[in-house]
Amino acid sequence: MRALNVTAMKKLEIIVEGEQQGFVVDLLDRAGAGGYTILHNLSGKGTHGVHMGHLMFNDDSVLVMIVTAVSVDLVAPILEGLTPFFNKHMGVVFTSDIQVSRLVKMPSE
Repeated sequence: MRALNVTAMKKLEIIVEGEQQGFVVDLLDRAGAGGYTILHNLSGKGTHGVHMGHLMFNDDSVLVMIVTAVSVDLVAPILEGLTPFFNKHMGVVFTSDIQVSRLVKMPSE
């Protein structure tokens, strides 16, 4: 029988320019994040003005959001890796406490 396992984790939502996506993904991989989701063509308004999501031939010209759920101990190393990046590039990181539910296999009886 399968049961839902609930684990406390941190969600990081990292918004950067599309051309910077590779840096963020590489950082998450090196930090040990188990996975991530990438959302392209974001629209919104921030300190750098209005951004209009639109379809392009490449995703370098639009904003992307990389969403990941990580254990609490990975947050500080990821933020430390992003700090020098954000000193040179625009972007933002949102962090929040979440509960992640996953199906786990129970031992056979």
